[in-house]
Amino acid sequence: MNTLKSSLVCLGLCSGVVLLLAAAPQPVAQDFSHLRVNVDLVQLNVAVTDHKGRYIAGLKPENFEITEDRIPQKIATFEEGNGATRRIVDLDTPESQGGPKEQITAVAGANVFILFDTSNYMYRSFVFAQDAIADFVRSLDPANKIAFYSYSRNLSRGTLLTSDRFSVVNGVRSTVAGDDAALYNSLLLTVKDASLLTGRKAIVVFSNGPDNASSVPPEDVAELAQSTGTIIYIVSTRQANNEPVSTAAFERVSKATGGKAYFAANWRDEKQAFAAIREDIAHLYTISYYPQPNPNRGWRSISVKLVGPGLQKYHIRTRDGYRLMQPSAITTESYSAPAPQIAGH
Repeated sequence: MNTLKSSLVCLGLCSGVVLLLAAAPQPVAQDFSHLRVNVDLVQLNVAVTDHKGRYIAGLKPENFEITEDRIPQKIATFEEGNGATRRIVDLDTPESQGGPKEQITAVAGANVFILFDTSNYMYRSFVFAQDAIADFVRSLDPANKIAFYSYSRNLSRGTLLTSDRFSVVNGVRSTVAGDDAALYNSLLLTVKDASLLTGRKAIVVFSNGPDNASSVPPEDVAELAQSTGTIIYIVSTRQANNEPVSTAAFERVSKATGGKAYFAANWRDEKQAFAAIREDIAHLYTISYYPQPNPNRGWRSISVKLVGPGLQKYHIRTRDGYRLMQPSAITTESYSAPAPQIAGH
């Protein structure tokens, strides 16, 4: 895939998923003030389903119509599930006569960040949650790379992005319960790490309770994830579901990024939720485009429609826009933030 030129004043930005992790948590001050995002290439993760929720496969680039602030966009790259990424060529040369051409550029797969709640909310169900996450790791397509984070009051980057499932599962089994839960601070740091990478990226959160220690609101997390093309899934338990504020926030954050929130009543529901996420990641269409000239420097609305006989009856789930410039006054308490490392190439 062509190099994506995206810049962050305080963040590096690209549109894909890769996981950056440090070997162990090391308390270093992390400043989230003056976050700004300049988007040169927009990446969309698009789920297409029928009225029964079954995934629709085999669609082509020409079946998708994308507009940004009602301005038609040209698809630059196209990928279905974990298949090869196709670069759409539309050059004004004899080679391109007759319409856009496609070039196979790479076999992709997703880069998946797992963010595990190890706060004191987890004491009673810790082992069951570890089992569900370990099974999820083993079940992911071999084309995917995985990184494992955990959080309580601080974020711990436990396992670097890797294709080695044993290393990730070992990281899951090595976690221990902590104290208060700073979910949104930790999730913002995870989105920041993901934004430094190219390719498809997803964050899968397991939370057993409400956030009681963050200084970052969920809206800021959602906006940064939208602007960096990061899809967020949240698996939560009955305890969190008993908190209406947390339930609503989980649903808003996941929906804004094109993901889903699941609320599990028991360990069987947790396993089913992770299985549903695995299937969703495997069936997403990943589409990117270079935005056409647009004077709007704030929120840009994205619309995706299906084009072709009989396709309008299907349902589309994706993010509905992004903010070109991020809020300029985000602050948090001190968090682990060692220099980024990348593994598993």
